Amino acid sequence: MTALDRQFWNEKYKNDQTRWDLGEVSPPLKKYIDQLDNRSQSILIPGAGNAYEAAYLLENGFEAVTVIDIAPRLVQKLNSQFQDDNITIVEGDFFDHDGNYDLILEQTFFCALPPQKREAYIKKMRDLLNPNGRLCGVLFDRQFDSGPPFGGSEKEYRKLFEGSLSECKMERCYNSHPARKDSELWINMQK
Repeated sequence: MTALDRQFWNEKYKNDQTRWDLGEVSPPLKKYIDQLDNRSQSILIPGAGNAYEAAYLLENGFEAVTVIDIAPRLVQKLNSQFQDDNITIVEGDFFDHDGNYDLILEQTFFCALPPQKREAYIKKMRDLLNPNGRLCGVLFDRQFDSGPPFGGSEKEYRKLFEGSLSECKMERCYNSHPARKDSELWINMQK
């Protein structure tokens, strides 16, 4: 398998090989964002891709949005796209990122990581979340022949997350994008 590094992801965007891209805000995340009241909370979107969720947050008055992605080509595009003081765009490796966030939105990042990095992902999420901060979003509830994306199951994820976060809710998404129908779990976890 090719190393899933900066060059790997940059080539994916350069060659428009982004089959995971929905072309819009993920419906479960949109519904979650719509019920948030605190527009000043600090929000991180790791592996933000084309940042549809970030754009939606900004359109709805959120004031402290940070996106991080490892692909320089994509980050250059995002810097051109967003001319808003309420967003910080970071080019870099998520595992090297420092910060404190009230909310981290998960959309296709976890599944882009090789399974052997999942425990490091959970540790890093705990480090980045403020006390009582939340990790919310979607995980694939299916297997793939090869990756990325890398899949899994609710049972597998529960073993990973429970005990690391004080609240660990998972349920099948009822409002997934048609391309992901019956293959996503909604997660809502608190530090």
